[in-house]
Amino acid sequence: MAALTFKGGIHPYDGKKISKDKPILAVLPKGDLVYPLSQHIGAPAKPIVVKGDRVLAGQKIAEAGGFVSAPIHASVSGIVKAIEPRRVVTGDNVMSIVIENDGLYEEAPPLHHKQLADMTREEVIEIIKEAGIVGMGGAGFPTHVKLSPKDPDKIFYVIANCAECEPYLTSDYRRMVEEPEKLVAGLKIILCLFPHAKGILAVEDNKPDCIRKLKDLVLDESRMSVKVLKTKYPQGAERQLIYATTKRAINSSMLPSDVGCIVNNVDTVVAVYHAVIEGKPLMHRIVTVTGDAIKEPRNFIVKVGTNYSELIEEAGGFVKQPEKIISGGPMMGFGIFDTNVPATKTSSALLCLLRDDVERMKPTQCINCGMCVGICPGRVIPARLADYAEHGDEAKFLKNNGMECCECGSCSYVCPAKRQLTQSIKSMRRMILANKKK
Repeated sequence: MAALTFKGGIHPYDGKKISKDKPILAVLPKGDLVYPLSQHIGAPAKPIVVKGDRVLAGQKIAEAGGFVSAPIHASVSGIVKAIEPRRVVTGDNVMSIVIENDGLYEEAPPLHHKQLADMTREEVIEIIKEAGIVGMGGAGFPTHVKLSPKDPDKIFYVIANCAECEPYLTSDYRRMVEEPEKLVAGLKIILCLFPHAKGILAVEDNKPDCIRKLKDLVLDESRMSVKVLKTKYPQGAERQLIYATTKRAINSSMLPSDVGCIVNNVDTVVAVYHAVIEGKPLMHRIVTVTGDAIKEPRNFIVKVGTNYSELIEEAGGFVKQPEKIISGGPMMGFGIFDTNVPATKTSSALLCLLRDDVERMKPTQCINCGMCVGICPGRVIPARLADYAEHGDEAKFLKNNGMECCECGSCSYVCPAKRQLTQSIKSMRRMILANKKK
């Protein structure tokens, strides 16, 4: 049977062999822990501690600032040192809670003591909300909101995004290899919320070991199946994943729930397991530290709030000073100029490269080759949209479906003229969305 896929897409060097065979290694933070109050889409969390308070690992230190928001929990025990602006990976200064780690790692009581069989649907969602779980694939959308559609009976597919199509990233792969049982158990919990839904574990075909493990685990699960996807970028993008697995299509004005689907990242589903079964809030995540500038690339289980510089040190440091450091993957990550920033709930990788190829590129005029059109998963014309964006022509940008761009970076990757198409389109999209809010 042919692997499932979508129209368009690219096949960049994936870089996964650098870290894919490195087991998850737990690391303990050495310095202060920094918890930005905006680690998710929506309203920032509101502090419920003050300077001088002693907190325990797993204790809530900030509550949700609205329905589309998420609480934050301490990942260590210690003293609240400050509540002040701190720099994050995007370069912004964000109000943050700073905790001085006392090294004792004393834990707060669990979130609850109930068994899943004794919980109502509302109680499960409330636990997920109180655990501070958000989309850990990068978007950071609060999971309790995603699991609260208008009509749960009209959800027909719950998709675990196991594609991990972004080059260099192997954190989800290691989770599937080492703890596939937790992934399946987490998906089973989510399926309890949607009586008519089928569970899909969507895995790219470059992960045959994961496919075998997951198929064995769901063999006797009538509501769950493993679907094999073609290895292609951006196979793990929400719209492309939904189309590949269900043949249902959505656009920028729709939510996955509008076509009866809910999509969650691997680590997010495992976090649901930890919250509902073990009563643990979201305090840690797996981060891939990789790239040719890293001496010992690894996959670390990291306490939220840990400084990026400490992770580089744990990976043996640099073989040579990198020209480019990216938080996330090379296609959709953020280039950073300072590693003195905290790992957050959405930190998937730290990529350190000896050579900055993009910096060396010299953009020239569009040659109208159409390559960007052929590979665009959003089925738009990137070169034209970039022209409209660069000229500030919002009307033409919208008329030509500019909001359908998923900002995957595929067009910039294939452009022979080396134009930064995605960057221009992304800037215009941000401007339009900001204007809508006004």
